[in-house]
Amino acid sequence: MSNSTATTATKTEIPVVPRARISAARVLVVGDVMLDRYWFGDVNRISPEAPVPVVHVQKKEDRLGGAANVARNAAALGAQAGLLCVVGHDEPGERIVELLGESKVAGHLERDPELLTTIKLRVLSRQQQLLRVDFENTPNHEVLRACLERFAELLPQHDVILMSDYAKGGLTHVTQMIADAKRAGKPVLVDPKGDDWDRYRGATLITPNRAELREVIGQWKSEEDLLERVTKLRAELELSALLLTRSEEGMTLFTESQVLHTSAEAREVYDVSGAGDTVIATVATMLGAGVPLVDSIVYANRAAGIVVGKLGTATVDYNELFA
Repeated sequence: MSNSTATTATKTEIPVVPRARISAARVLVVGDVMLDRYWFGDVNRISPEAPVPVVHVQKKEDRLGGAANVARNAAALGAQAGLLCVVGHDEPGERIVELLGESKVAGHLERDPELLTTIKLRVLSRQQQLLRVDFENTPNHEVLRACLERFAELLPQHDVILMSDYAKGGLTHVTQMIADAKRAGKPVLVDPKGDDWDRYRGATLITPNRAELREVIGQWKSEEDLLERVTKLRAELELSALLLTRSEEGMTLFTESQVLHTSAEAREVYDVSGAGDTVIATVATMLGAGVPLVDSIVYANRAAGIVVGKLGTATVDYNELFA
């Protein structure tokens, strides 16, 4: 059991980080990318073919999703964001390349001709989601090996490495990537997926939400029980820190020396999709700017409070964060 002490951070404790420091931060995001596609329209009748609404689509919008949204968030804050991923030779893949350029993210893309670039198509009416349709498969072994080789080339050029796992196959070699980054002295942040966290062994920081953590350590009965389970997990997986995002309860950072809880900032919640991307991208950006981890968490909490007030996978820019 750790001898950590629990503290609570407040908004006034953290000063503004100069824009120049953030613009010097070099963050490499590695992981699964997808295209978030939104179709907006009106519903005025029920289909005669089945008891479902008929949506008259009037507007379409594409946004970067998954690891691409994480990189987009880092770039929106002002960091030098790079993205290493696999996409297909298809229209959604080309659209991702186009959107990365618009978002000022340096794309390091491996192309798999047999891959269907992942699409999450959402149909909405009056700001309510009616349906989501997913298109996806997994990259082939040869392309993933090429991705690993490209990672070794990119590693020296970045300050912070961020692994964004959406269980689409893009992080097949994540264990080796983390080991390589550690040898190079780079902090590694992981947004995990699934219950096999042994593959993230040695990471600097892992950022699960409550459901993701529960899948690995089971249901905790109290904060003391949670601390004991997390302490054991960190020791087993050689993790320097774990950041538990707790939705309306804020977030809690567990390290060897302390437990730091940051309460959620009171805002109207409009859409929580992509909030986890914003959190980990903000932490990575701040670490790259030389901000200590405990202070980076407070910035990330503030960024999450802003982004949940926006529709879909959105970002927070420098001026919003420090307003």
